[in-house]
Amino acid sequence: MDFRVFTEPQQGASYDDLLAVAQATERLGFDGFFRSDHFLSMGGDGLPGPTDAWTTLAGLARETSRIRLGTLVTSVTFRHPSILAIQVAGVDQMSGGRVELGLGTGWMEEEHTALGVPFPAKRFGMLEEQLELITGLWSTPVGDRFSYEGEHYRLQNAPGLPKPTQSSVPIIVGGGGPKRTPALAARFATEYNSVFVDLAEHRARMARVRQASEAAEREVPILSIGGTIAVGASTADAQRRAEAIGRDLDRMRPTGIVGTPIEVVDRLGAFAELGVTRVYLQLLDLQDLDQLEFFATEIVPQVG
Repeated sequence: MDFRVFTEPQQGASYDDLLAVAQATERLGFDGFFRSDHFLSMGGDGLPGPTDAWTTLAGLARETSRIRLGTLVTSVTFRHPSILAIQVAGVDQMSGGRVELGLGTGWMEEEHTALGVPFPAKRFGMLEEQLELITGLWSTPVGDRFSYEGEHYRLQNAPGLPKPTQSSVPIIVGGGGPKRTPALAARFATEYNSVFVDLAEHRARMARVRQASEAAEREVPILSIGGTIAVGASTADAQRRAEAIGRDLDRMRPTGIVGTPIEVVDRLGAFAELGVTRVYLQLLDLQDLDQLEFFATEIVPQVG
């Protein structure tokens, strides 16, 4: 099982804050650093203001050397897919081939309204077309041209450049839709991600992705989960960390990764029984690098 650190910079973080977390992520042996792709705080003042996900990852690509870098998840409403393909390929080159693209429909209408970004009521078709278009651009042989005509996007004779360093940039698809999401994951995803739900819902989602993959005669993607962390040597320590992010430890237990090492190891074991091989640790207190070190030294060795 590998572990990745997941951040929510729109809640209030500078680039330097994110750099410190990413460098700690690398130093402590975690597999990757991921961030959300939002432009509006979900409560609080959000100071000093949002950072752009792919601009941030470009900087981190040059200031780290090993960890995987990516988004959970980029919204299809924020960037035209042909531009996004260029951005991601560029950051992949800058990182030496360490980038992964999480892509989703987007959900936060309020931030779209605030920034004047269109928020169509129906976006799943946009997601499907963006996946087709981005992977099509990347896979077009150098010297050839790529054209695409869908309901939402049309490209004519695009050169499909630049190419990522990786032969295939991993694609992450997530969500809880019962039919279309599993089918899309089976078709395009290197990884299927499920976050912020209880164990029973994780189990149901994983089962649907397996069924869709079997129906499509494709290999089941990597199965991953994510949850907010509040861990410590004692329950009191974990509760203190929960309170620092405005949460109650007991209320976090159904969907979070919380408590003492023995509690967390047991929960990770339950995830492993579902076939989960990757876990995203949502760190909301970006100043609490000691929590990452505690997780790396006290928990990871017990499940690695």
